[in-house]
Amino acid sequence: MKWWFRLPTLLSWCVFVLAPWGFARCPAAEDPRLAAAIPAIQVSIRRSGADVGVAFRTLDGGAEWLFRADKPFHAASTMKVPVLIELFHQRQQGKLALDDPLRVKNEFRSLVDGSIYTLDPGDDSETDLYKALGETRTLAQLCELMITVSSNLATNLLLEKLGVDAIRGTVHSLRADGMNVLRGVEDDKAFQQGLNNTTTARGLLQLLDAIARGQAVDPESSRQMIEILERQSFNDGIPAGLPAGTRVAHKTGEITRIHHDAGIVFAPRPFVLVILVHGLADTKDSATLMADITRQLYRATQ
Repeated sequence: MKWWFRLPTLLSWCVFVLAPWGFARCPAAEDPRLAAAIPAIQVSIRRSGADVGVAFRTLDGGAEWLFRADKPFHAASTMKVPVLIELFHQRQQGKLALDDPLRVKNEFRSLVDGSIYTLDPGDDSETDLYKALGETRTLAQLCELMITVSSNLATNLLLEKLGVDAIRGTVHSLRADGMNVLRGVEDDKAFQQGLNNTTTARGLLQLLDAIARGQAVDPESSRQMIEILERQSFNDGIPAGLPAGTRVAHKTGEITRIHHDAGIVFAPRPFVLVILVHGLADTKDSATLMADITRQLYRATQ
């Protein structure tokens, strides 16, 4: 008998036998339609030839699927999600206000030796901010650029303002240690030494789940973060696999052979979904894969 015909039996065994000893449970078994859809999704992933991590959870808690969810990937621009959370965290603490001004500069310290490095506008998805060097922008304006158009310059300005240690502390407090923020963007010396921001699908899931439930900072801050994430400009991944008009609050990440998307999907049965993809040279292929995974999960759980 082929193994996939035995999937319901295997999943049930996983829940009832392994769970009492604290091993990883198989939440997909709680939703038979999701359990039935998983083999086809895994076939899609295998056929793509990519290295993929997926974390999926409905907000009602009735369905969850984790696939290579603890494998670290280069975080690319998904590391901007914890920067977003920490900005609102420090506002709640009274350390800053979103309308505080910050001088725009293009000089940052390398994690390796403290030497100065600059960002190349040609490697950034947003270039207007580089024309504002010496001027000021509010923290809210920089946050909008960081998330909606994935500005690397805005990210480094905010990260320097907030502090890496503070960001890491907040990530830890949200039990999302799979997200490992070490440094700002485009620190070539650090990159050459393998000192990169990394994430797991589970880590990103924890952060977005906290935002979705109003627990990342507080309900009002979470609501505002969702509104910012909903204004995301790059929508060829998760949103492309959903029915037209479905609200999605998400953040993408993209560098060479890396393409991620992670978001909160406000479907009739809302869910959080993280898809991390490594190894595909053409972003059209990775976007198609992410949209296909999203589509199959949506159909199985709505």
